[in-house]
Amino acid sequence: MNGEIIIKSLECFGFHGVLEEEKKLGQKFVISAKLNLDVSKAVETDACENTVNYSEVCHMISDIVRDTNYNLIESLADRIAKEILIAFPLVDSIYVKVEKPWAPIKLGLDTVAVATEKKWHNVYLGVGSNLGDSQANIESAVKMMKASEYNKDVMISNLIKTKPYGYKEQDDFLNGAISLKTIMEPKELLHFLQKIEEELQRIRNIHWGPRTIDLDVLLFDDFVTVEQDLVIPHPDMCNRDFVLKPLCELNPYLVHPLKKKRLCEIYSELQQERGYEKTL
Repeated sequence: MNGEIIIKSLECFGFHGVLEEEKKLGQKFVISAKLNLDVSKAVETDACENTVNYSEVCHMISDIVRDTNYNLIESLADRIAKEILIAFPLVDSIYVKVEKPWAPIKLGLDTVAVATEKKWHNVYLGVGSNLGDSQANIESAVKMMKASEYNKDVMISNLIKTKPYGYKEQDDFLNGAISLKTIMEPKELLHFLQKIEEELQRIRNIHWGPRTIDLDVLLFDDFVTVEQDLVIPHPDMCNRDFVLKPLCELNPYLVHPLKKKRLCEIYSELQQERGYEKTL
């Protein structure tokens, strides 16, 4: 059973703003939040430990407003939302509004406000390596993902040895799939994964060529986008057995947002196609 915890107009004091006076003297900020969570167990047991303590949430918000310093209230709202999601695992998503009633604009107004929404996203990644110690490279990448407080429930499939795809003049790959929950948005996640690739010394010389590590965003909730540097769902995932097999190990009944078919169905259909590029 889905439920909401609503915090309305919590008055806090902080030192946020572009002007020096705002940073030195401080001012009042008014915070509202809506936390979405499963309250089934709380309702069944009538026990505080099975829900979120809204008093703790309020004190956390007050502490963040008081102890941090941002030029923009957009940054403050983002920080509050992320910290609550991290600190309270039962919360699936959150809406935060930050009001600045004493905004120095020299005009009469009630308040200026910004709002943001954050949630735990369900993400599936492809991972591969065929340079150096491939097993160690993949384990290092997973370790870095787990080390970020913005991720949780990081799981990896069994790794499989596969023939190279596309560019053939290279060693066999070790491939797998990773599932995780993250509060990063798609572009944030992309940059995070690219930093991992850089740390593991990936060099991009040949398209589909040898690499110490390759991390691809395959699926991100039901999100669909086509941008120059990011296409979700991954445009070639349904043609690759080395992607579909480990994905099906993690979640065979996951539905592809464009094909409207389960991953296990897509994999079965690929295996029945004549002439598909088999790597397993």
